[in-house]
Amino acid sequence: MTTLSIASWNVNSVRLRAVPLIAPFVASCQPDVLCLQEIKCQSHEFPEKAFREMGYEHFHVRGQKGMHGVAIASKYPLQDLGDEAICPREEARHQRVGVKGIELHNFYIPAGGDEPDIEINPRFAHKMDFLACTRDYFAARDTRNEKIVILGDFNIAPREHDVWSHKQLLKVVSHTPGEVEALNAMLAAGDFIDVAREVIPEPEKIYTWWSYRSKDYRASNRGRRLDHIWVTPPLKEAALARGRDGFRIYEPERAREKPSDHVPVMLDLLL
Repeated sequence: MTTLSIASWNVNSVRLRAVPLIAPFVASCQPDVLCLQEIKCQSHEFPEKAFREMGYEHFHVRGQKGMHGVAIASKYPLQDLGDEAICPREEARHQRVGVKGIELHNFYIPAGGDEPDIEINPRFAHKMDFLACTRDYFAARDTRNEKIVILGDFNIAPREHDVWSHKQLLKVVSHTPGEVEALNAMLAAGDFIDVAREVIPEPEKIYTWWSYRSKDYRASNRGRRLDHIWVTPPLKEAALARGRDGFRIYEPERAREKPSDHVPVMLDLLL
């Protein structure tokens, strides 16, 4: 058996953070496959040289000028499986590749703005449309016998203990009942398993994001679990084989100089 480690990280500008932030993380934690969100550059601007120096030889990039964007860097060959038209707009928020016999989806789901009302907030309407399109995409497939991993910045903290205060955030975008229902429908459509909550059950809190607004994020600890890794049933045993040791959240990355507001999450698949 071999171990395939897959990490996900919203880096909030890959060109800004490749050398000072991402390279030290890779040197320390050595993910085989690194999935990035919010790279904020066009595909041809992706700093491939820096990632080659980190040990990656294979890349799949869906960039966009100045915003959004997703990218995958891998130590193993990547098969381009075609980027399905999931996003209701022409935005670089999703990519799909094959790696080591696994179908891997990297998502950057829209944040949704400030007001959780589709009638008055087009950004929130876009988020809900994106979730519905993704749900329908997986519902149309029979994923029960397919080895699929989906991950990324989903911009939703679905459970009570995925946020610092369930009561205070019920009307705040990322934790509203409508968003949670939509994300759960997406999970059910693909028969997905939420790896984090399989190995770290509630009521333990899990956070992967802390706002830049907090001067001392550790002191306030007002976090949310916005970053996720899900697998289909054929990968459940591989994903849970190492238990809690096989799923890691790298909270210290938030304490670095000029960090992303998200931290990496990583899963070891025992294949």
